[in-house]
Amino acid sequence: MIALMTIQLEFTPDIQAALNQERYDYPDPIVQRRMETLWLKSHDLPHVQIAELAGVSENTMRDYFRLYQEGGLAKLKERPSYQPESALQAHAASLEAHFREHPPATIKEAQSEIERLTGIKRNPTQVRHFLYDKLGMRCRKVGMLLAKADPEVQAAYLTETLEPRLAEAQAGTRAAFFVDAAHFVLAPFLGFLWSFVRRFIQAPAGRQRFNVLAALNAITHEWVMVTKDTYITAESVCALLRPLVGHLIRYLP
Repeated sequence: MIALMTIQLEFTPDIQAALNQERYDYPDPIVQRRMETLWLKSHDLPHVQIAELAGVSENTMRDYFRLYQEGGLAKLKERPSYQPESALQAHAASLEAHFREHPPATIKEAQSEIERLTGIKRNPTQVRHFLYDKLGMRCRKVGMLLAKADPEVQAAYLTETLEPRLAEAQAGTRAAFFVDAAHFVLAPFLGFLWSFVRRFIQAPAGRQRFNVLAALNAITHEWVMVTKDTYITAESVCALLRPLVGHLIRYLP
């Protein structure tokens, strides 16, 4: 740790910008990781956090710092002309196809699948580097589709219906509004108090809600809103449409 503290590094705004770009765009993934590590360092993050975020050991991080100290960005880009190829590289295409259909939840799971499919056993660090550097995989948060969502129908609606109408609205021949309702449950926001006994706040009875029905102009971003503390009904929709008449009437034939 003492040796690490003696490495004095300086980063100008131009160097920070270059590090930020090269950590994504440089064609060599090892150099990308070096740039990522130095980019994190330029933001004065703790060394333990830098190593964790960059996915390297502290010894490797220290080596990257020394490379930058010796020759700046040019030194970070230097790579040996020969590197032994991993035995997994011969299976890269089949493993990529498999993991596209069956993405692993953990490195341990990926390690087990690789050994099962190829007969090659590698430690978790090697597996992580293979997934990251060779296959271009990242640990990404899983998203959620609504149960009734149909991506193909939505894509067709976007290109065949929505985008043409937005283009007409942009040209001034149509008005386009996005309409939706939001229902906010009335409830207390509980925090912490220094007190002698636990304090309680009375909450609204039942499931009382504050309902908002609004229309947003897709081009000007103007919006019209109707609020109720009961239900959104047909009367609410009519109340929303009345202020919109002035926006829509000029487009009638």
